[in-house]
Amino acid sequence: MARNFCDVRFLLLVSAVAFILIQIHLHGTQTYSEEHIPVAIRLHRKQAPYKERVSVAVPVAAVVVMACNRADYLERTIESVLKYQSSVASKFPLFISQDGTHQGVKDAALSYSQTTYMQHLDFEEVHPERPGELIAYYKIARHYKWALDELFIKHSFSRVIILEDDMEIAPDFFEYFEAAANLLDSDKTIMAVSSWNDNGQVQFVHDPKALYRSEFFPGLGWMLTQSVWKELSPKWPKAYWDDWMRLKKTRGDRQFIRPEICRTYNFGEHGSSMGQFFNQYLRPIKMNDVHVDWNSMDLSYLKEDKFPKHFAKMVSGAKPVYGFDAVQKSYNIDGDVRIQYNDQVDFERIARQFGIFEEWKDGIPRTAYKGVVLFRYQGSRRIFLVGPDSLRQLGIGR
Repeated sequence: MARNFCDVRFLLLVSAVAFILIQIHLHGTQTYSEEHIPVAIRLHRKQAPYKERVSVAVPVAAVVVMACNRADYLERTIESVLKYQSSVASKFPLFISQDGTHQGVKDAALSYSQTTYMQHLDFEEVHPERPGELIAYYKIARHYKWALDELFIKHSFSRVIILEDDMEIAPDFFEYFEAAANLLDSDKTIMAVSSWNDNGQVQFVHDPKALYRSEFFPGLGWMLTQSVWKELSPKWPKAYWDDWMRLKKTRGDRQFIRPEICRTYNFGEHGSSMGQFFNQYLRPIKMNDVHVDWNSMDLSYLKEDKFPKHFAKMVSGAKPVYGFDAVQKSYNIDGDVRIQYNDQVDFERIARQFGIFEEWKDGIPRTAYKGVVLFRYQGSRRIFLVGPDSLRQLGIGR
């Protein structure tokens, strides 16, 4: 009898061990499978879910840093953002969205308790539409769509600010976007607000308070609303999303807000664009370093019903300069100057002489409003490069 009792205990012990081994195996299989789902979002176990950490205050905007495989760049960006975000964290919750499985990037993102980590895993094969295209641009477009869907649809943020993993921000970055949020909500002709000026090189800027409307999407640190994203998400492009944002068919009759002096600095010499234009156009960018009390400023001049007259007054006050040698003549004129260009080729010739961006997209020069490109020159004086139809659009007589 005693022997039978021992046999039963032995069988129970064997069964228990077998059960434990099976559970361990199943858990390991489950973890392995989770690593291979096509698209996933994961919060690190040490991080509480965002909704458990948020205060009762309604955020102004979520801030997301888009990352992939540059751990050192990401750390530099996060450190810059946290320097100014910590005091306004409840207004601007910070997310890191990683595309892919680069372990160094994941480790860097998870080392910050102040952020929420998201991971986009996409193993679907990319089929470029044209020979020679970089697959990276297709991957980037997929990542952007996924991350913005997560923040706008899943987390229901009303606004999102998008940064890239090679950016530093200015001291007044968050105050600027908080002030601009009201403008973005109240004027539906504004599609997004950007912290970037393509012609924001140190020699072409002067006023840290100056803001403008533009038909050209600047990108590089920008904010949009949930309603705009719900419009864009279903038709989001397979690649080259930023150029797609610059198309007339995407923008419609809407415009963008941009500063004269940038609120972001792009230090990413190495990336998907292979450092294109970096030394000439990005390295010399001036990032704002003075305090601006944005919340006390009246930004109503930027609204659709006021800005055309505001801008037209500046353009009409500039001295017209004519002739093929207009650029040379403008060097010796005190005060603001306006130079008319006839077409894209003529614009590129003039822009090249000054050293500003020559590029156009879908008939629009970078930074242009009503075909007018404005930049500072030799200090505070303004140069207006005016299109063939710009004066008529602005209601300015010749």
